[in-house]
Amino acid sequence: MTTLKTLVTFIVLTIASLNLFAQAEPEANKKAVQYFIKQYNTGHPDSVYARFSTEMKAALTADQFRTTTIQLKNQLGMLKNADFLKMEKNVSVYKANFEKATFTLNVALNAQNQYMGLLLSPYEASASSVPAVTAIDASLTETPYTLKTFSGNISGSLVKPKTDGKVPLVLIIAGSGPTDRNGNSPKLGVNSNAYVQLANELGKKGIATLRYDKRLIGQSASTTKEAELKFEDMVEDAVGLINDVNDKGEFSKIIVLGHSEGSLVGMLAANDAPVKGYVSVAGAGDPAEKILIEQMKTQPKYIADGFKRVLDSLKRGKTTPNVDASLYFIARPSIQNYLMSWCRYDPQREIKKLKMPVLIVQGTTDIQVPVAQAEKLKKAKSDAQLLIITGMNHILKEAPADTKQNMATYSNPDLPLKPELVSGIVDFVGKVK
Repeated sequence: MTTLKTLVTFIVLTIASLNLFAQAEPEANKKAVQYFIKQYNTGHPDSVYARFSTEMKAALTADQFRTTTIQLKNQLGMLKNADFLKMEKNVSVYKANFEKATFTLNVALNAQNQYMGLLLSPYEASASSVPAVTAIDASLTETPYTLKTFSGNISGSLVKPKTDGKVPLVLIIAGSGPTDRNGNSPKLGVNSNAYVQLANELGKKGIATLRYDKRLIGQSASTTKEAELKFEDMVEDAVGLINDVNDKGEFSKIIVLGHSEGSLVGMLAANDAPVKGYVSVAGAGDPAEKILIEQMKTQPKYIADGFKRVLDSLKRGKTTPNVDASLYFIARPSIQNYLMSWCRYDPQREIKKLKMPVLIVQGTTDIQVPVAQAEKLKKAKSDAQLLIITGMNHILKEAPADTKQNMATYSNPDLPLKPELVSGIVDFVGKVK
């Protein structure tokens, strides 16, 4: 989910001369965090900047820090508290609880108790803090599904109606970022249960589903490193699952459903596998490059300009090994190969290639993908069915257009799916031959 991904980095600076400390929270670090919280919440970033070390001031200007801090507060709200977790060398690690999300806050001080490092990163939720997954209906069975690949195993969940005879199967492909098979991204505070809810609702309508953890996510272990990951790897995994299901011959037909970034993955996979129908849900109509540049307009100009320079280099086939710390959340060196491969594809061009029935679904209160993107897909594939659902947001739930209220639904896993989504998919699957 791209909008949330843009929040993962606040300030990233190299922290040198690390020494081992005991696990107790140093009093100086405790006071530094309390000071940061007070100045952040009262709108005084310059007071924090005044306590930066010489190295930090050299890496980040006062204007850059002020702009970034103001934007962070606009997006995440007040910083309610920061719970001390541990010490890692001379860095104190905290669970930072903002109004709209939870992050890990790392703080390092020099001998003069000046800030020599601040970092906000995705919070690694413990097992106890992961929301309970929606229970599968008693009329259904859910079993583990594993696809063995050369780089590791893709782990999924197969849900089937308890009935005789063959039924159709929908392969659910997750959206961007660390989104798991259930539609949750605990690292980003996204707990929607959207995909497991979809599996449940389709199952009750006589449609089996296979949802899975993407490579490097959840239980899908892989030897692939982040720096080696390419967009084509995601497509290859989806094709492998489709072929594996098809070879078993257990289902009457296979339909691919891709959500968000998974929409493009699904397009490419469906064009190269035995698929009878394809469903795009909240999928982009423009290439990733255009989408990302547009989204970066909400960032400070120096960040947006820096990102565009990285993209321009990637278009020439060259990565940028040294990028400004402010760009690590979107263009760190280890994800540039993925960006390069992702940006090669134009969804409008790819959807034209499909020789099967196509359903394009889009919600009107999706604050990440506007209706215009679905309309571009429809224009490119004139015989596709376009289903616009009033009041549905990006996680497929009822939500108002107001950004704050819309985002609040992302952490409420008990909200049901929009009924029109389920009925639209069921009708489509029934008509596919």
